[in-house]
Amino acid sequence: MSDRPKTPLLDQVTRPADLKQFNDSQLRQVADELRRETISAVSVTGGHLGAGLGVVELTVALHAVFDTPRDKVIWDVGHQCYPHKILTGRRERIRTLRMKDGLSGFTKRSESPYDPFGAAHSSTSISAALGFAVARDLGGVTPEGLGDAIAVIGDGAMSAGMAFEAMNNAGHLKKRLIVILNDNEMSIAPPVGALSSYLSRLYAEEPFQELKAAAKGAVSLLPEPFREGARRAKEMLKGMAVGGTLFEELGFSYLGPIDGHDMDQLLPVLRTVKARATGPILIHVLTKKGKGYAPAEAARDKGHATARFDVLTGEQSKSPSNAPSYTRVFADSLVQEAALDDKICAVTAAMPDGTGLNLFAERYPSRCFDVGIAEQHGVTFAAALAAGGMKPFCTMYSTFLQRGYDQVVHDVAIQRLPVRFAIDRAGLVGADGATHAGSFDIAFLANLPGFTVMAAADEAELVHMVATAAAHDDGPIAFRFPRGEGTGVDMPERGEPLEIGKGRMIRQGSRVAILSFGTRLSEVLKACEALDAKGITPTVADARFAKPLDKDLILSLAADHDALITIEEGAVGGFGSHVAQLLSDEGVFDHGLKFRSMVLPDIFIDQASPEDMYAVAGMNAADIEAKVLHVLGVAQIAGKRA
Repeated sequence: MSDRPKTPLLDQVTRPADLKQFNDSQLRQVADELRRETISAVSVTGGHLGAGLGVVELTVALHAVFDTPRDKVIWDVGHQCYPHKILTGRRERIRTLRMKDGLSGFTKRSESPYDPFGAAHSSTSISAALGFAVARDLGGVTPEGLGDAIAVIGDGAMSAGMAFEAMNNAGHLKKRLIVILNDNEMSIAPPVGALSSYLSRLYAEEPFQELKAAAKGAVSLLPEPFREGARRAKEMLKGMAVGGTLFEELGFSYLGPIDGHDMDQLLPVLRTVKARATGPILIHVLTKKGKGYAPAEAARDKGHATARFDVLTGEQSKSPSNAPSYTRVFADSLVQEAALDDKICAVTAAMPDGTGLNLFAERYPSRCFDVGIAEQHGVTFAAALAAGGMKPFCTMYSTFLQRGYDQVVHDVAIQRLPVRFAIDRAGLVGADGATHAGSFDIAFLANLPGFTVMAAADEAELVHMVATAAAHDDGPIAFRFPRGEGTGVDMPERGEPLEIGKGRMIRQGSRVAILSFGTRLSEVLKACEALDAKGITPTVADARFAKPLDKDLILSLAADHDALITIEEGAVGGFGSHVAQLLSDEGVFDHGLKFRSMVLPDIFIDQASPEDMYAVAGMNAADIEAKVLHVLGVAQIAGKRA
């Protein structure tokens, strides 16, 4: 295509081994071409742009120096892996990123041998690299072989406890292991905490030009005759990297900081490490997120996640919204509640913008806490805030809350502490695929004693659920809502607390009742329109609560209808399972009720649009209509009519 960038050297690269033919100045050109190709590709697909642009030179240098896929390069989180995918035989498909049947937006083992470990949650890379290093030394076998293990981890991800658990273990085991700290001072939100300040001091307190010179001095570490030069360079580096002590105390040799966009530093340092490293070593690399693309560099989030965009202007092509997003409705409602109650506070784990808490932080900065990528800590911190008389809203994506599950059980549920869990990105989320789907929270929360679990059917219900959570002091309470726009319903001026454990009737019908939990209600109502045309009028109810269940509502639906169907945007073991347990306990099945439960299938659904993902799940209006016809035994008639 004519609008594609010219990339004469990159065109010669079909796999990383092809980089070995180039000299260092040519590798610099490959990096420039790779940056242009990445920008071009993401302009077509949308996706995570800034992180990949920040590691272009590092990606080229790693693949030029090491022997992948025998050497394992593990990208933490993986949202920076687009340049890596272009170099590892996937360039032809790079414009299918994050699309149905296309490339994943993260590393994925089933996609390529160059992705040795799949990731989409942060802070796992050092643990994985150590596992590969130990497997190598114990004689483990993989089709590509086992060589070096290299973890590339960002400064935001390094703040998570798991990264330190892994470093502590690696320092103890003393295995040859390479950790590259990709320090761009910019995770999704500005990184917080003592580690971030510590890293800032590493390069703020020393003249960076001298560090550059020192890193270039590392060239002299390679040839044997220059041992004296090598010794001096090492001492110079150690003297200047005053803060390297933290990593050295954990058992790592520390090298850096070096300029991650300067191939004259990256290549010799990586070659030296490859030739000489014995135990664990940490290379501290400074990069800029969004590097080399002005619109990304200028953006507040450095182009972290973008829609499709115009390459020349950087302008994103987002379709206009007809209704507010659920996230915005939650944020506005929480701000409104906090204005009336100074005990309300909010906790998030490195996602203030994604969860809408940036709006809360602007209004009430002393009551908003971003704990960094530390969901376990965030949950326990919220538990103690509740024990201390505050009303904490622990606000996390469903997929990230999974990381704090032990704390949800032990620190919140067992102690019956009134932590309010605001669970964003519930259900299937689209382009981020299986790793970010909020599939399991209904099941893993509703089985905990004393927990109240709600799901909003639309944005107006969400406003009421925020008010319900704010008013609820009797144990933990959770409410879930999806990514994306609401349904365009009329909005209340302010939320009214709901009666705990009470659902609502939506429409009265006969023969079959549909009990909906969450935002599939709009699809249920579409299905009912189609069924009405066939002379079938289902009863529809909105459960609102998965725990405690509205027993009276459920038992009356069961008594008054031939069939009952539940539907939820969650895995088996959630709302429908609790309804089935109730009906079983009450002996309802002894009298011939037909019961069906529509849940997400027992598979991980790959990325596509949310509509396509729900089609795979069999949970769109047409699927609901088919389920009703089938349970009533009229599917055949419907087929003949059609």
